[in-house]
Amino acid sequence: MAKKEKDTLLQPPYEFDVVWEELIENDGFIKVFLSDVLEKYVVQQRWYGGKSSKLKYIELQEYFKIQQNEEVYYGLLLQVNFEEAFYQHYFLPIAFVSDESFAEKDRILPICMKGQNGFIIDALNLEAFRKLVFERIMRADPIDTTKVQYHKSSHFTDTEYRSSRFMGLEQSNTSIIINDNSVIKFFRRIYADKNPDYEMSRFLSEVKGFQNTPAYLGSINVVDSDGANITIALMQKLVANEGDAWAYFKQQLKMVFHNLEYKRINIARLPQVAMFARLGIKDVPPEIIDWAGLHVFLMLQRLAQRTAEMHIALGSEFGDTAFHPNHFNGDYEVWLKNRLLYQFQNRLNVVENNIHRLDGLSLELAKEFLERKNDIRKRFVNFDWTKFKGERIRIHGDYHLGQVLVKDDDFYLLDFEGEPESTIRDRKVKQPPLKDVAGMFRSFHYAIYSTIFNDGDDFPYSQEDLFKAGEILYRYFIAVFYDSYLNLIQENNLNIGYSQERTFILKYCMLEKAVYELGYEMNSRPLWAVIPLEGIMGIINETN
Repeated sequence: MAKKEKDTLLQPPYEFDVVWEELIENDGFIKVFLSDVLEKYVVQQRWYGGKSSKLKYIELQEYFKIQQNEEVYYGLLLQVNFEEAFYQHYFLPIAFVSDESFAEKDRILPICMKGQNGFIIDALNLEAFRKLVFERIMRADPIDTTKVQYHKSSHFTDTEYRSSRFMGLEQSNTSIIINDNSVIKFFRRIYADKNPDYEMSRFLSEVKGFQNTPAYLGSINVVDSDGANITIALMQKLVANEGDAWAYFKQQLKMVFHNLEYKRINIARLPQVAMFARLGIKDVPPEIIDWAGLHVFLMLQRLAQRTAEMHIALGSEFGDTAFHPNHFNGDYEVWLKNRLLYQFQNRLNVVENNIHRLDGLSLELAKEFLERKNDIRKRFVNFDWTKFKGERIRIHGDYHLGQVLVKDDDFYLLDFEGEPESTIRDRKVKQPPLKDVAGMFRSFHYAIYSTIFNDGDDFPYSQEDLFKAGEILYRYFIAVFYDSYLNLIQENNLNIGYSQERTFILKYCMLEKAVYELGYEMNSRPLWAVIPLEGIMGIINETN
């Protein structure tokens, strides 16, 4: 069932001589539904990921019913095709309502079926649908071989549905809080495979008993006509929290920068530390502790501990091949270089085409970036797998402060979907654990610089001096985190390579991450391009 051309179709109200339970099999309805009507609806949704491309047409790949007695809902698997010759798949559950008060949000189209007027809407807006999904998971068959497979974890303890509400604004998914103690995340962008968030959450929670991630409670997977297992929903325990680590560290950093004035810190006399040095808190100079405070470094140690525990859990599986550690090899090297060289060329083009939008330090660094492009390219090419002794494991893949919740001076790690720009296959490739560490280091850099950008007027220093202070602080953040992380990793015999190997991989992955970030900043907020550019040139110019 597909829409191949944009025809002149019926105008609303759309009338069909068929009942709702048979509507999806009506060719006339499908032709109308997949027309501009659905296109206009889809492109307005926050979860739609094709806003930078030109939509060509939408196809209905498959559908399934979610039914209980007289309640009938449809789950649609849509293929959105683009003029640029690629496509994306999305999940859209729909419902029919005759009461207009139920169609105030996410109304897709008005319709009349056998004389009954109403609206087709996104079913997630109906509490009855959310209740039904919850109850299907609650009563899930342990061995479900049907097309729509519901799964319930041993951590699932609820015995009845009581309430549900939307969690809040999200970009790519829609999360529903159930009974104020759990969350069902509906994946809008779907793939012809199990979602990594589902795989990682279930593995860490059920197999390894990792406590610092929301406990896996259940899921919904659909087996399509090709036999692919598609994850459309993940249910997890709701972690009561005080916000994410990004907001937490931004608050801490604002106080740290205020201390420059309050404690009359002479930035030029602050002691410095080499990049990737290892420091216990007792080794941090007293001038730095006096400036930044002890608490922020204790929290960095705790975050490093939880990160290491996640990697230890992910690297200790020898039965499931999807999580079994692997050594570096030639196939991985080829895959990595092809991917990164393509991405780097893309970023070069973006900078060249938008350099006129930059000024000041951003412009200076962008020019250096273009002048040193061959040096940067050589860094990506200079990856020889035969020199590495460490192992690759499944990792978080998009690890930063925004993917971490704060609760009672502790951290909870979440959202294991992986890097948004990557294919589903690439997200499941086993990587060095230090890639996650590099991602967190880049997040520290962003937190420091965004504090300067957003709150710089509150500090009586030049931006140049604030950048200098920020770079010093950044290296101490890295040193304290890195020391705690490595201590725990080595105690548990996770093989992440020898010292020089670890430094090489950290630099390599941080360079990759900064180049990745550069594309977003150049397209969205060019003045912030100074952050990834500073990161890139800092690594290229690093002599320590």
